[in-house]
Amino acid sequence: MTRSSVRMRQVMDVSAAVWGGVIGGAVFLLVQIIMATGPLSSSMWVPLRWNAAIIMGQGVLPPPAGFALGPVVVGLIVHFALSILFSLLIAFIIHRGGLVMGIVGGALMGLCLYALNYFTLTAVFPWFFAIRSWMMAVGHILFGAVAGGVYEGLEVEEFVAVEE
Repeated sequence: MTRSSVRMRQVMDVSAAVWGGVIGGAVFLLVQIIMATGPLSSSMWVPLRWNAAIIMGQGVLPPPAGFALGPVVVGLIVHFALSILFSLLIAFIIHRGGLVMGIVGGALMGLCLYALNYFTLTAVFPWFFAIRSWMMAVGHILFGAVAGGVYEGLEVEEFVAVEE
């Protein structure tokens, strides 16, 4: 007679990860706008132009740094699409850890995303090099902490059976 044991495995909550990306992305965008208008003495629209340039090319980068509907809409779409994608990655990695692990692990993942964005992707998007700074590192860490914390706070724990 064979005996099979059934183990349970926790499944990632995609809905909570999407909300983590939206909320974390909103916080990160707010931090970018504050940094652009404060320490960088620039326009509040510049961070969205940085994101829009990923799709639209370097021609949308300032000057002029004012409002333009096309780059703002494309920038918002790119920003929140990447925020949700990155939040899904964070949730995939930390989803079994609880709230503290979500915040700390998310913050560490945010730092890794900063390194990826500003030390490797500059080969494809050279304007990333110009905005590489400790302020962007802090923004990415904050994004990861918020995305991970929101994910763990909203997560509905679901388990599925795994037969051995």
